[in-house]
Amino acid sequence: MYSSRNLNRDVGTALRHIPEKMAFENTYRSYSIIPCFIFIELVIMAGTVLLAYCFECTRTFGVHIQGFFCSDAQLMKPYPGSEEDSFIPPLVLYCVVAAVPTATMFIGEILMYIMKSTRQALIAQEKTIITGECCYLNPLIRRIIRFIGVFAFGLFATDIFVNAGQVVTGNLSPCFLSVCKPNYTGTECRFSHQFVSKGDICTGDPAAVERARKSFPSKEASLSMYSAVYVTMYLTSTVKMKSSRLAKPVLCLGSLCAAFLAGLNRVSEYRNHCSDVIAGFILGTSVALFLALCVVHNFRGAHSTLAKLRPEELRGPPLTAFPRVGSPLDTLTAQNHSASMTEVT
Repeated sequence: MYSSRNLNRDVGTALRHIPEKMAFENTYRSYSIIPCFIFIELVIMAGTVLLAYCFECTRTFGVHIQGFFCSDAQLMKPYPGSEEDSFIPPLVLYCVVAAVPTATMFIGEILMYIMKSTRQALIAQEKTIITGECCYLNPLIRRIIRFIGVFAFGLFATDIFVNAGQVVTGNLSPCFLSVCKPNYTGTECRFSHQFVSKGDICTGDPAAVERARKSFPSKEASLSMYSAVYVTMYLTSTVKMKSSRLAKPVLCLGSLCAAFLAGLNRVSEYRNHCSDVIAGFILGTSVALFLALCVVHNFRGAHSTLAKLRPEELRGPPLTAFPRVGSPLDTLTAQNHSASMTEVT
């Protein structure tokens, strides 16, 4: 008969080999991941940054000169001042939309990796990449680079889409006539309903006039909504809080509300039309959803990994793998049952 001491020894040996087997199965050797990252992904990222720089800091792409009516009431709103005088200055807005999601994902990944249960799920989900003979990329480093890298790419891509739309359309801001300051006594604006197609009749500051011609879509609305939707998708799909049911919804709704208020501020200061802000919201949301759902596959959180594991993986090794030990009670029950059957026969 198999003794209980031998049973305990076999069970302990089997359980000790489970982590070793899982670690072996979750290790993958690849010699192409580093070259692809350096020569493909970094090149694409550098090209995206360079194109965004050309739109923002150079005059490589000229703005389309759109005509206007000299007495258009929608373009005669008072000039609110330079962008630096806004309630939400662009520099502050850009720093927030770039830094807050980056810090959120960085801290979130580290905290989840510190937690033992979440770390086991991440290790079961992500394989450790061995590059060459000495370099190891564990799941924590891979996930941080993946999430933050895709977010940065989407941020620059959204900026490129916005600048391309502004350059191609040349839509006029609500305060365009206040900035342009056309000569209403001249031949171009002699009549109230006269349409002006020339772009050289403005007497205002050329830089402010060019800025007033780039209203559609709203850049601030696009970038703020992209950042808010991306970090919301990350918190919803990846971070799992068992102790609090309201912390994650408050963070998500707070970020979306902040982006919405940033767009409303542009309208209230007569810097953008309502249609410009709505188009910016749609553009930022579309880019964030595309990257979250199609590129990083909805972030594949640790709690979804546990749900996809097979039942036998969660329970451990099957019971058939251990020797069966006979019970004296089962033997006595079987003898009584056969005796009763004999008497009936």
